[in-house]
Amino acid sequence: MANDRNPAPAPKGARPHIVIVGAGFGGLSAAKALSKADADITLIDRRNHHLFQPLLYQVATAALSPNQIASPIRAIVRRQKNIAVVLDEVVNVDRAARQVIMRDRAIAFDFLVLATGARHAYFGNDHWEKHAPGLKTLEDANAIREKILLAFERAELTPAGQDRNRALSFVIIGGGPTGVELAGAIAELSKRALACDFRHTRCTDPKVILIEAGARLLPSFSPAISDYVKRSLEKRGVEVRLGEAVTECRDRSVMIGETTIEADTIIWAAGVRASRAAEWLGADADRAGRTKVRENLSIDGDPAIFVIGDTANATGVNGKPIPGLAPAAKQQGAYVGRLISARLSGAPAPGPFRYMDFGSLATIGRNSAVVEYGGVKLTGFLAWLFWSAIHIYFLIGFRNRVVVTLDWLWSYVTLERGARLITESVSVHADGAKARPRLLKVAAE
Repeated sequence: MANDRNPAPAPKGARPHIVIVGAGFGGLSAAKALSKADADITLIDRRNHHLFQPLLYQVATAALSPNQIASPIRAIVRRQKNIAVVLDEVVNVDRAARQVIMRDRAIAFDFLVLATGARHAYFGNDHWEKHAPGLKTLEDANAIREKILLAFERAELTPAGQDRNRALSFVIIGGGPTGVELAGAIAELSKRALACDFRHTRCTDPKVILIEAGARLLPSFSPAISDYVKRSLEKRGVEVRLGEAVTECRDRSVMIGETTIEADTIIWAAGVRASRAAEWLGADADRAGRTKVRENLSIDGDPAIFVIGDTANATGVNGKPIPGLAPAAKQQGAYVGRLISARLSGAPAPGPFRYMDFGSLATIGRNSAVVEYGGVKLTGFLAWLFWSAIHIYFLIGFRNRVVVTLDWLWSYVTLERGARLITESVSVHADGAKARPRLLKVAAE
């Protein structure tokens, strides 16, 4: 398979070669845990930056700028002498030849760590994606942010009526943490920060609708927390629709059964599917595409290949799958790094991986969040402070922590959003027209 491709430069020396695919939480944690290993490491990612995904929705809602939640991979690992970074996209793995296959090259490995994350899942309706984009990358966040901002610009030039109501309607599909956080943030952005800046828009005009097919929001939390979240969102003006599954996503509209909801901005937060790692490896996978792994996170039949993070189906001590959360990925990456180091040095290998659950948390908006850890439940302002502190702590880079803290303080005091920029390069409307021609067309109508 690899013979048709150009081999990548071989690592220096004859030391064992470890390839890590993906520079997310899991991949970086594995790389750092291998910093003292007597081996050469190649870290491959199709982007040149590590993204702090838990705050991605704040870029999408103009609270933060992209550079505040992303850091260059090379800068993060520059002091680690045994690692090289490759900017490329992995398309397959040749287990027999022990090679990772990229677009136009292949690279050999002795140990392989796949931390390739997850992508959007539309449950067999992939054609919905063009109408209801998800939120996984900075490109997604920038596109959603500009779509929200352009909705107000269009509404400002549109007479009162159906077209204007549709422009100021925002539909989020999925009541998990991403959907809840997006709904709360869009409600605050549209009804506080934006509405007062437009002459023809009142704070009651924007309409935010959160659709969840299940019986409650945040199903991984307790029912009491779910009820609190629903009430808090409704106080912010969000229309919460539970037990209603979307049956069709169209251009500027969503269907629930026979009911049509018109909205120019539709965002998908209903589900994810693992990367193609299981397909590359020829390994067993679950319904979500996650690779089934052993108790040490290696795959059946190959103890030198590990799969971690969102793309792994690992089981916790309770027999349930470990959640696809950043703390879980970081713990798995650190564990695999220690395990490989032990094998290389001849030291005793660590026991089976054990996930330490530090609880779950989600923010609803200003002064409101939820935290749940065992029997401890926090809601409201105290939970919001805790959520803010945890997210600032886990941001990579001292500068990012300081800047985000200052931005949040400024936004809290002034209700302003500082990243409200529309750049022509990605300002595309639902009908595919560029921003400037479309605005002129609306004005002419």
